[in-house]
Order: sequence, then C-alpha cells, then structure tokens
Amino acid sequence: MRKTSGNPLFWLFWLFLFFMLVQNLSRSRDISVKQLSGNELTEAMQAGKVQGINFYPTENPRVTGKMQTEFNGKTVVVDFEVQVVGAAHLESIRKLAEEKRIQYNTAKPNVPWFGTLFNLLLIASFLLSILFFWFIFKAQTSQINTIRGGNKKFRTTFKDNKEKKTFQDVAGCDEAKEELQEIVEFLKNPAVFSGVGGHIPKGVLMIGAPGTGKTLLAKALAGEANVPFLSATGSEFIEMFVGVGAARVRALFAEAKACAPCIVFIDEVDAVGKKRGVAIGGGHDEREQTLDQILTELDGFSGDTKVIVIAATNRPDVLDEALVRAGRFDRHVQVPKPDVRGRELILKVHAKGVKLASDVDLTIVAKDTAGMVGADLANVVNEAALIAARRKKAAADKADFSEAVDKVSMGPMRKSTKLTDKEKKITAYHESGHALVAMFLRDKGADPVHKVTIIPRGPALGFTKQLPEDDRHLYTRQQLESMVAVCVGGRAAEELVIGDVTTGASNDFLKATSILRKMVCELGMSEAGLVVYREKSDFWGNSTGMDASQKTKELIERIVKETLDKIYENVKVILQEHRAKLDAMANALLERETLDAKDVLEIINSD
Repeated sequence: MRKTSGNPLFWLFWLFLFFMLVQNLSRSRDISVKQLSGNELTEAMQAGKVQGINFYPTENPRVTGKMQTEFNGKTVVVDFEVQVVGAAHLESIRKLAEEKRIQYNTAKPNVPWFGTLFNLLLIASFLLSILFFWFIFKAQTSQINTIRGGNKKFRTTFKDNKEKKTFQDVAGCDEAKEELQEIVEFLKNPAVFSGVGGHIPKGVLMIGAPGTGKTLLAKALAGEANVPFLSATGSEFIEMFVGVGAARVRALFAEAKACAPCIVFIDEVDAVGKKRGVAIGGGHDEREQTLDQILTELDGFSGDTKVIVIAATNRPDVLDEALVRAGRFDRHVQVPKPDVRGRELILKVHAKGVKLASDVDLTIVAKDTAGMVGADLANVVNEAALIAARRKKAAADKADFSEAVDKVSMGPMRKSTKLTDKEKKITAYHESGHALVAMFLRDKGADPVHKVTIIPRGPALGFTKQLPEDDRHLYTRQQLESMVAVCVGGRAAEELVIGDVTTGASNDFLKATSILRKMVCELGMSEAGLVVYREKSDFWGNSTGMDASQKTKELIERIVKETLDKIYENVKVILQEHRAKLDAMANALLERETLDAKDVLEIINSD
C-alpha cells in the first residue's frame, strides 16, 4: 500500500479540516446567544428581566448582556445581543438602564483575534494549496516537455562569437584539415560544386582516439566557413521515456534547418549509433528508435539544405552499418595521434600564452611526449606553467617541462613514500639495469636513454625513460627483441647484484610477454607460422580464449617462454660484462636520484 503520510497534500487536507471544525465550534457557541430587537430589549428592561448590559459603541454597535427567560417551564439566564441602529438608539437604552438601575458598562473595542487568526490561516492554507498544485502542474508540464523533447536547447555557437576557432588553432592533423577544406568551400560557395553536378557529403564521421582534437576540428571547420555551430552529444538523445530521443533528434535538425547554412556536431555518436538488434528490448529499444530517427533525418536532406552533420567517435567498430553507408556518414576523416612534428606544432599552439625560458626546446619536448595526443600536450604546457609559478620563476624552463611530462605520463611525485636504504639500492640497480641494456643494444635498434630516476612517481618506485629519435611506423624483429631485453634488464640486475629477485619487475615481465605474444600470434615472427591467432571475446567484451587449437596454444606458450628465457640470459651476460658501469650508475643514482642522457653517456664512456 502506498504511504501517504509523507505527502504535503495529506497534511494540508487535515489542517484544513481542523480549522473548519474550530470555526464550526465558534459558530455553535455564537448560536447560543439570543438575538433580540430593540423593542424586545426595552420590554425586558421594563419587566426587570435584564441583569446586566454591555455597550459596544464603536465596533459593530451593539448591546449584549444577560437576561431571564422561560425555557421548558423553568426560569434560566441566557446571553442576549441587540444590534443598534446608531448612537441615539444606544443612548436611549443607556438612559433606560439608569432609570431601572440596571448595571451597565461600556466595553473596550473587542479585537476578534481568534477570528482574524483563523482567517489569516485560512488564506495561508488556500495560498499554499494553490502553490502546491502549481508545482505539481509545473512538474507535469516539465515531464511532458521532456517526453516531447521540447525543453531541450542545444548549444549553438554563432558566426560572430568571439571565441571562434579556425584551422590556425588546430595543429598536428594536416590530412584531416585537407579533407575538411572541401566542406568549407562548399559552405562558402556551393555554386562551384553544383555547377559540375557534384554534391557535398551529408555527413562526416571523425574517427580518432580520445583527445586527438575531433571537437576542436569541428569548431574550426565552422569558424573557417563562418557558419553557426550546433553541438550535442550522443548521450543527450538517450532518455528513459520512449520517444524522447527521436523527438530531440527532430528538434535538433529542425533548429539546424532554421539557421542553415550551419554545421551540426554530434560528439560520441557511438552512444546512440551502436548496431541494432543486439540490445535488450530488440527493435523496440529506445536507443534504436533514436538511431532510426537520425537515419531518417539524414535521408531528408536535399542537396541545397546546406547543413553538414559531423559526428565523432573513437569506436567506429560498434557503429551500425546503416549509419556509415554511402549517403549518410559516408566520408570518414581519420584524426590520428600526432607524430613528432605534429606534437611540436601542437606544443607551439598551446605555448603561445606561456612565458618560455631560453633553454626550452619544444622539439625535445615533442620527442619526449611520444604517444601523447593534443589534450595531453595541452596539459603538459599548462603543468609546466603551474610548476614554474609554484617555484616562483618568471618563465617556464627546461626543468619545468621535464617535470610536467613526467607528471602527465607517470603521475605526481610520491614524496610521502619513504624507502629504506636497501629498497633504494635495489631500485637503483633495477633502473641501472634497464638503462645499461638500452645503451648497449643501441646497434640493435634500442632507443637511447633520456632519463633515469629512483624518485617514486605514480605506481612506480623509479623509471627509465627512452627517447626515440623519431616516430616509428614499422618494427623489425630485432627491434622488438631489444625492447623485450630492456624490459627484463631490471630483474637481471637485481638477480646479479643481490642474488635474489623482487616484485618490482612484475610490470616489466607483463610488457615483455605481451610483446612476445604479439610477435608469435599476430606478426608471424616465430616458428609457429604466419597464421594470426587472436583473442576471442563475447558481446560484452570479455575474453573467451584464443582462437586456436590446444596444440597450437601449447606451441605458442613454449615459443614465448623459450624466447624470453633466451633474451633474459643474454641480458645477464651483458650486465655481467659491464658490472663496473652498473655499479657506477647505481651509485650515481643513489647520490643524485635522477640522471639525464648526458650523465648516462658519461658513465657509459668512462673507463
């Protein structure tokens, strides 16, 4: 049964009944007062039946008092009241009372506080009832508007906006800008394309990892074309009410047609554009209805509508095929992670408002940020400025940028972590093992060492950072095996120096095993052959095992283990041959905690 005691309307109803009951009681008390006319009062006074009189001359002029009367054969005393017509009438009654020697007095103005309070409470209850029902009406109206999608206002940036972006604000994705330049020309001068019978794509799908600048690129496209920019996210079209998503899609496209030419941007379109027929609820799922409405709206565009729909996603594999077919989102623009040149350009864009010291080389910073995207690089520049301000510097220098890169990639320093002398020694030899193996395998494709430190940062007690000379797109087997050798260099140094092993190399072996398994299963770099063996997964993304027979799985495990054991033994030989340099680097780390590339080279080249 539904609980009603917590409902404000419930208590308001009983409060109203209580005051009505009080009013009725007060009225019943007033009914017991006998109403007399002026003549009846005069006769009663002359007959000596009146015992006392009260005069009320100012407020509702009247006379009250007590008198004797006959009731059921008995003489009783009752209250009476006489309404007088004026001051003369009141004065005649007073004179008669004096003649008959009836006690009388003139009462002070009676303030009906109870009646006034009751009236005020009644009015307040009435107003509260109106306010309560108004809130209910507003809530119901809001719910109806939500269901209809009519209360949704999409973010619109008009062409005269002061924060307008252009292609000059976007760096590191020249190919993507070239793909979009054609759309800019169409929005500026559509006659150039219609003159030869061509038409611009209705939808553009931007594909790229998070943080690569898909949203910024869409805003820059609108800024270059000087047209309004309507933006929404895929999650805004998903509601618990059936039909809300489809209604909001209609509202979005209606608003876009009203301010055409314009650009409509839907971020994270995979939230609403996933493949149909796989969700709970089948074809009646709310998300699928919303997707159907998007497809319908895209088909409803004519060639002269001048509305370009841009969608962004980092999961193109989950999109419905009908969404990416020709005639809808048929132009796919890849927004990749920037290479070293692109990262340098992005750093220059974000460093425009930051004071840089003379020793800052953004080319070196770009090499030090391999794998980072535009959002990460913006964070690096901002962290460098914050670190410089924290250190009371006038400009961000090289050390600030180095600290910022480490903080963004590895996490902040764990200054509260206190290592024992033995732990510091083990960590120093561990990181020295990584660095020495990397330097002595330079001729086999290992990247040079950029920094070695034993300062705890993030989950690590220390780390060795390598700086590639340039971005690589292809790797040889020798280069991959060198990467594995560098990974296991730390564990080999521990075993060589302290005669035991620790848990510090768990992540190193995880990375090394992953590289070797890819070499065997996906790259065909082993005796297992050129067949690709990938991990299978169910609809929810859970691994269900490798797509291979049991015999093949045993072969893969044997090859991975034998290769890793072989590389590990070779690393131990390298460190044994250069034990003096290993000790020298570990001692330097224990003394200074951090070594840069120059310090490492000095130790390697020393006799």
